[in-house]
Amino acid sequence: MSSCFLLSAMAQTDTIRFRGVQSLPGNVPPDKDAPKFAGMAVSFDLAGAVMALATSYGQYEGAIRANFKHRYFPVVELGLGVSEKEDDGTELKFKTSAPYARIGLDYNFAKDWRTGNRIFGGVRVAYTNFKYDLTSSDIIDPVWNTPVPINFKDVKSDAIWGELVFGLEAKIWKIIHLGWTARYKHRFHQKVSEPGQAWYIPGFGKNDSHVFGATFNFIVDI
Repeated sequence: MSSCFLLSAMAQTDTIRFRGVQSLPGNVPPDKDAPKFAGMAVSFDLAGAVMALATSYGQYEGAIRANFKHRYFPVVELGLGVSEKEDDGTELKFKTSAPYARIGLDYNFAKDWRTGNRIFGGVRVAYTNFKYDLTSSDIIDPVWNTPVPINFKDVKSDAIWGELVFGLEAKIWKIIHLGWTARYKHRFHQKVSEPGQAWYIPGFGKNDSHVFGATFNFIVDI
């Protein structure tokens, strides 16, 4: 009788241990319990806003993204790029304020999605259609010795570029996350108008064939 009781107790202990082991993240496939659709999130780029207020260019940018299995994150980023720059040497003044849009996908490389912390990489395709002003004090023509005005207003341009994104994200409290991204941006197309190429492209940055950028995001799950 006692031996039967002992065997029964051992069996129950093994069952408890087995169930306990099954609940450990290391023994459960990472995506096994992840819902197919895990909600949405909105975010705002704090770094771009600080740059817009404190430097000669920056952006006010928000984003909305979907969450599939805590692994795939389709995202749309919308923003307003602003710049007001005066060259000390030439006294040329550049000014623009225009919207831009990006669409892309992030992939979460972190093994345990339950923590809410993420390590991700992604891609973006972006577009902006904008106008800019390029003005300056009159310059003196060296041949005719007459003043020549530089006053280009509402010059039209547009640009298309792609981005490679790497980022980290940490869960701070319940639905609140903070995260940053580093971005490599490559310009595919740019419309060059009469004054030449724009000094700044909204959402892209200082104009070049490729640039590096970064964001620091405040994120809320909805």
